[in-house]
Amino acid sequence: MLIIENLTKTFDPGTVNEKKVIDRLNLQISAGDFITVIGGNGAGKSTMLNLICGVYPADGGKIILAGNEIQDMPEHKRAKDFGRVFQDPLMGTAANMQLAENLALAFRRGKRRGLSWGILEEERELYQKRLATLGLGLEDRLNDKIGLLSGGQRQAVTLLMATLNAPKLLLLDEHTAALDPNTAEIVLNLTDKIISEQNLTALMVTHNMQAAIDHGNRLIMMDKGNIIYDVRGPEKQKLKVEDLLRLFQELSSGGGFSDSMLG
Repeated sequence: MLIIENLTKTFDPGTVNEKKVIDRLNLQISAGDFITVIGGNGAGKSTMLNLICGVYPADGGKIILAGNEIQDMPEHKRAKDFGRVFQDPLMGTAANMQLAENLALAFRRGKRRGLSWGILEEERELYQKRLATLGLGLEDRLNDKIGLLSGGQRQAVTLLMATLNAPKLLLLDEHTAALDPNTAEIVLNLTDKIISEQNLTALMVTHNMQAAIDHGNRLIMMDKGNIIYDVRGPEKQKLKVEDLLRLFQELSSGGGFSDSMLG
């Protein structure tokens, strides 16, 4: 479904600040894969997502989505194929717009727009139905400004917005890192539910190794811009955090995980 071949990215080339962030990266993702991604600071996790989306141009290599090379395609033309949720709950929504208006922006992304901005009644019914699946009581707050919601509620809505049109690939960039543990668990469970119900393909970067083990069908570990460990299925399910720590020490070139990744 998504194939990455020999992908490279260097920031500030030819300067004293030159840093190779992605180094001949290869990855093949099958339809329906839910892959969790871990690695130390500077491993290239978020940069990989940004290269897939077109935020940064790749220096070399290929990104092939559903049989089409997209590495030279501008970001705005790739947007319709991807859903993305960032770490900051404020990034995915417009605080001064109503909940319904935020959902409408997401729903209409990449579609031909008519002359009217008004939200049709059938759209409102769709938004209410989808919001009800979150179990947070937000289906009755369509007219509320989204800035009135809590961080966890906003992140849940952002997740819903990112999946309204069933993207070819859902990219989750530490989307629970800014939430308290209880709220993070709620959002992670909603993530599992949405991905399972829509049979989505997803990449989830996480700072939490236990979450990386508990969620998804496949786990990859990155270090210095490459994948150093790739596990799936029953073998992944048997992993413990101490196993990942040991593997990182054995396979990585140094660095390490922060304490926040051990929860």
